[in-house]
Amino acid sequence: MKIAFVGLGNMGAPMAHALLKTGHSLTVYDQSQRAVQLLVDAGAKAVSSPGAAVRGAEYVVTMLPGAGHVRSVLTGPDGILANVSPGVTIIDSSTIDPASVKEFASLAATQGNPFVDAPVSGGTGGAAAGTLTFMVGAASATFAEVTSVLEAMGKNIVHCGDVGTGQIAKICNNLVLGITMGGVSEAMSLGAALGIDPRILSGILNTSTGRSWSSDTYNPYPGVIQSAPASKGYAGGFRTDLMLKDLGLASESARAVGQPVFMGALAQQLYQTSSANGCGRLDFSAVIKLYRRPEETTAR
Repeated sequence: MKIAFVGLGNMGAPMAHALLKTGHSLTVYDQSQRAVQLLVDAGAKAVSSPGAAVRGAEYVVTMLPGAGHVRSVLTGPDGILANVSPGVTIIDSSTIDPASVKEFASLAATQGNPFVDAPVSGGTGGAAAGTLTFMVGAASATFAEVTSVLEAMGKNIVHCGDVGTGQIAKICNNLVLGITMGGVSEAMSLGAALGIDPRILSGILNTSTGRSWSSDTYNPYPGVIQSAPASKGYAGGFRTDLMLKDLGLASESARAVGQPVFMGALAQQLYQTSSANGCGRLDFSAVIKLYRRPEETTAR
């Protein structure tokens, strides 16, 4: 299948690699020439604009930081909508607000292009392994059509409902993720300050009622899980500023329907402070730095 892929960041790049590994023909675009070159080395074709990427494509996949970026690649002078053939389905795996998704779907529909919101969960590890969960908002017929494409990148493909519901699921999921990472950071730091070995405490949490993905897979304490960003200087992974953006989406969506998000508001303050302290480009698990003593954070 001929697929255009726009957006080769920490998540997009391994997703694109997964498509290549399953035999799809890939044309890619990203502003980072290094990211593009790595895909070219793996067998993809590089182009100079989103519009050039989608010419002749049978499917389009976008994976971008925010709604503004999606709007730009869709509606720009050499963007997707000005160049994609009618009938070609556009799959957006970015995490953005449901209202923007519905607007983009409407724009695409005016020229005969189905639009699917398919945000993901599973982190960079899941993207590299091809085991992501896709939360898909689409008409039933469109969902059935795109499933084979998504299965090349993920293990769990879930139809959430009509366009926009994928983003609702993702916002709620990341609301929980941000809160639990803050809670695990708080507990791990308290335990270390009181004198327990962080690895022992982590083992207790992960075999007890405190277990969560934030503790057993992505523990924020350095040295506890060697594969986690915490043991790699918080490099890579899911940036703090992106978690802050997602919590903002949850807050805005909650405000629109009059639904309180008490813990979400506190989590948003934590990541805002973490970003202001210089951790915006670090993995979001770096929020633990707010809890640890200065001599501990400088020693690692």
